[in-house]
Amino acid sequence: MRIVLKHHGLSSWHCSRSFIRSQNSLIRHGVDLNKRLVSSQASQTPPKRPRGNSWLLYPTTLLALSGVAYYAYEQHQPFRHAVLATLRCSRLAEAAISGAIDYKWTLARIYASEEDRLEAVSQCHVRSAQKVLKALLANGGIYIKLGQHVASLVVLPREWTSTFTPLQDKCEATPYEDIAALVLSDMGQPITELFDDFAPVPIGVASLAQVHVGYHKASGKKVAVKVQHPHLVEFFNIDMNMVQSTLGWIKYWFPEFEFTWLGEEMRQNLPKEMDFVHEAQNTARTVADFENIKTSLHIPEVISANKRILVMEYIQGGRVDDLAYLAEHNIDRNKVALELTRIFNQMVFLNGWFHADPHPGNLLIRPASKSSKSPYNFEIALLDHGLYFDLDGELRVNYSRFWLSLIARPSPAVDAERRKYAELVGNITPDLYPAFEAAITGKPSMLAYVPLITEMGFNPKIVVDDDVLISVLDVLRRLPRRVLMVMKLNDLARHLDHSLATTHSSFRIFLITSKYCMKAAWQDEKRRFREGGLGWFGSLCHIFDSAWTFATGYSKITLIELVMDSQASLVKLSAWTRGFYSRGLVGAHDAAAGLH
Repeated sequence: MRIVLKHHGLSSWHCSRSFIRSQNSLIRHGVDLNKRLVSSQASQTPPKRPRGNSWLLYPTTLLALSGVAYYAYEQHQPFRHAVLATLRCSRLAEAAISGAIDYKWTLARIYASEEDRLEAVSQCHVRSAQKVLKALLANGGIYIKLGQHVASLVVLPREWTSTFTPLQDKCEATPYEDIAALVLSDMGQPITELFDDFAPVPIGVASLAQVHVGYHKASGKKVAVKVQHPHLVEFFNIDMNMVQSTLGWIKYWFPEFEFTWLGEEMRQNLPKEMDFVHEAQNTARTVADFENIKTSLHIPEVISANKRILVMEYIQGGRVDDLAYLAEHNIDRNKVALELTRIFNQMVFLNGWFHADPHPGNLLIRPASKSSKSPYNFEIALLDHGLYFDLDGELRVNYSRFWLSLIARPSPAVDAERRKYAELVGNITPDLYPAFEAAITGKPSMLAYVPLITEMGFNPKIVVDDDVLISVLDVLRRLPRRVLMVMKLNDLARHLDHSLATTHSSFRIFLITSKYCMKAAWQDEKRRFREGGLGWFGSLCHIFDSAWTFATGYSKITLIELVMDSQASLVKLSAWTRGFYSRGLVGAHDAAAGLH
């Protein structure tokens, strides 16, 4: 037993020593392996850079990247387009999205009263309009043109149209160096060889071009040189795509406010306005149309034209709605408003060829010279002939007859006639007729005054409909663009009549429109008589009946005009008298001119 125990003890001791030796060997091996691994890792790890150089690394990298970006922006057109397009799009997108959220929040709130709700909505209109205005001004060019179109839509809330009105005069000028480079590129000669005393500062800046004054060496005349902004062509497609996308967003957020037609119209017509050769051709045609008409209209002479540079007669004058200028030159503001209405009605109803961008910035007034054919002591100069529309004979006559139905005494037959011509002129269905009537007569806020010449005189009929505003927007989308532009002309006449502080009734300009409509209808009757079709006796009876209708209606309107003009003179006389008692002759003159 003892031997066995001793054997086992020896074995255990040997085993223990072997185990210890093996463990020690493993430990040493592990330590050596660990040292080798650490050594290997240390050899693979790059040496640390001194901390003192890090302040130089990052600015240097940033400067290098900035230099590359600047070089790419200046030398690589696609990169420049991408940068500017992103910037311009982000401005407009921010304004559109911010406005949409503001509207959604404002309209979703609960208000204590209807007055509080209307006030909140009005403030929302102002905030949104100002955001969009800021984006349009920052982008310039085509975006300014978009804002001008929006400002002319009388069916929009007043807050929007009044906010956008300054866009007629707030356009950023192109630097003189860029203008000089464009003249050299397009005309093949530097400015100094073409003009004397060329003013480096423009006298007017519009959305598509700016105007400089100088003396044309070839003709010796003082001229206005209209030069297109050089960047317009470069960014036309980018800007138009963004404009149409933005109008699409508005339609998505507010389906009832659908203005995508405005983008389509701009894409179609802006290339015409950007071609000054086309503008020169329009000018020549307008001069020919008014050649044998006694009018106050003056069209500046075109001296030379190419695609982006137009040299024309220089006109010295004041804005047509500048009351101080009119008073200084003893020009009757009432006559200015009425003559302006006659000019545009002549274009629409008789010539069938009319100016389609008639904002106040495109009109100047000056005293008439001795050689002028103006029937008054002033001339109205019409500028910027880049965009005109024509009206075919059928549309022109139908539109005239629609206006005549509006001034006729109400009856079931007259109402049916109104709706008939509304459908012929604008594809207007019976359900949209009230909205069309409101739009055509130019009264926003769901209130339309339709002039009626009755046996008792000239009275307004009030049409009220809570859904007219939304329906008017639907009407605008359906109308042919030419009819829409005619409505824009009507809006101009109404706007200037108000801006000029005229003393006649607001319906006075409707009478002028009515007379031109009668002339157009009478001319059409004479044409039909010459062509025959009713037989000899039937044609003769019809032409006599038409002549009697024209003569009696025209005389009635002329009589009403005389009464209204007499009333307007009495109002001015009353103002003159009050001004005389308060400040003598100077006060009387200013008061009669509408300055006080």
